[in-house]
Amino acid sequence: MHVVVNAAMSADGKLSSRRREQIEISGPTDFDRVDQLRADSDAVMVGVGTVLADDPSLTIDDPDRRAARTERGEPENPARVVADSRVRTPPDATVLDGRAQTYLLVSEAAPPDFIEEMEDAGAYVIAAGRDRVDLTTTLAKLEGEGIDRLMVEGGGELIFGLFEESLVDELFVYVGPKIIGGRDAPTLADGDGFVEDFPELELAGVERVDDGVVLHWTAEN
Repeated sequence: MHVVVNAAMSADGKLSSRRREQIEISGPTDFDRVDQLRADSDAVMVGVGTVLADDPSLTIDDPDRRAARTERGEPENPARVVADSRVRTPPDATVLDGRAQTYLLVSEAAPPDFIEEMEDAGAYVIAAGRDRVDLTTTLAKLEGEGIDRLMVEGGGELIFGLFEESLVDELFVYVGPKIIGGRDAPTLADGDGFVEDFPELELAGVERVDDGVVLHWTAEN
């Protein structure tokens, strides 16, 4: 599986404010770039924190891109994947609206009634990991479902977990002209943080977009 992480952050490296509310960091040109990344992917993944904060659809905006996927024999929208170690996905979340196949990744500690509720809401539940989602195992299972190219849109806990397991192949970061600040504001890679064996990236491109820049990195796994 080829894993592409995409995120937008402020000039000081924050994905959002300490309130973890959605903040518009990029502009229309970058939104279109992200829409193309989604159209090129078999699935789009977020952590449950992003679902709770933003309630995203994770679908393709441009009807021409949806039509092109259909012409290629692909679903109109890529599948949607939510990593939810703490079983917090609400049954009325937009990612469960039926516009695309939705996979919910949970740990083996997830209560059976929660799994049943999510399946009733239309999700395909994959459980792996004792207390938190085992990303290596669940992504391998997703690959078995035909997902070869996965786009990850955050948040910081999920992105850190993917780097921790050496699962990231590419990283796109839009850096916008805002200062958010705050020691408790989410960053690109949260989690426990690295103290050694830091993941190494190779710069593949820099492009000015809207009022910021897009940095493109490849990861050495």
